[in-house]
Amino acid sequence: MKAMIFAAGLGTRLRPLTNDKPKALVKLNGVPLLERVIRKVSEAGFREIVVNVHHYAEDVIQFLAEKDHFGLKIHISDESDLLLETGGGLKKAIPFFADGKPFLMHNTDIISDIDLQKMYTYHCDSNALVTLAVRKRKTSRYLIFNEKDELTGWVNTKTGQRKISRMGASRVTIKAFSGVHVVDPALFSFFPDEKVFSIVDVYLKAAKTSAIMAYAHDDGQWLDVGKPEQLKLAEGFVED
Repeated sequence: MKAMIFAAGLGTRLRPLTNDKPKALVKLNGVPLLERVIRKVSEAGFREIVVNVHHYAEDVIQFLAEKDHFGLKIHISDESDLLLETGGGLKKAIPFFADGKPFLMHNTDIISDIDLQKMYTYHCDSNALVTLAVRKRKTSRYLIFNEKDELTGWVNTKTGQRKISRMGASRVTIKAFSGVHVVDPALFSFFPDEKVFSIVDVYLKAAKTSAIMAYAHDDGQWLDVGKPEQLKLAEGFVED
């Protein structure tokens, strides 16, 4: 099984920790965030991984080499010249997923106890185009799902902006995206011509005709450690 880890971000929310290093190499209890995600993904059975890089790209590449790629097949998708966002980053990595099989995507600043193998199996059994890990938590931007847990839209509760893909649901719920997805390569047909774009906008476009499913993990632990205070909070969450 294959996976993509997004490690190209500028890490602006983590400054000053990212003034001289990439966010992916910021340490949590002495272990770089990228290493934690790689180990979690590997333990779930994903043996081939592509890592995108931009900010301090050479540091990430050197780190992986020093770790002998953790005994895995790890490929680099180099975005040094242009940061592509999640959608554009995946588009650049399309050749890596030429086998046509579903793959996992995981942000490098997400720490959770999501069972990735269970989520992957759920995706394969559901015949969904995409499966999104979601949970009930306070934020300003939410995904909207119908009674079948299918994506129908997006809303920013702070600005009131809404993007609706499907109408007519008898009941809808809003849930926050958790930065972990399972994707079928058929999604690539919905990509725009642009190089830089949001993956959420692609999901909303695809949701008009295809099933983009929610995978709720409300009972588990989850933290976005993209800010210093959240990184500090996570120190008591992880075991090492």
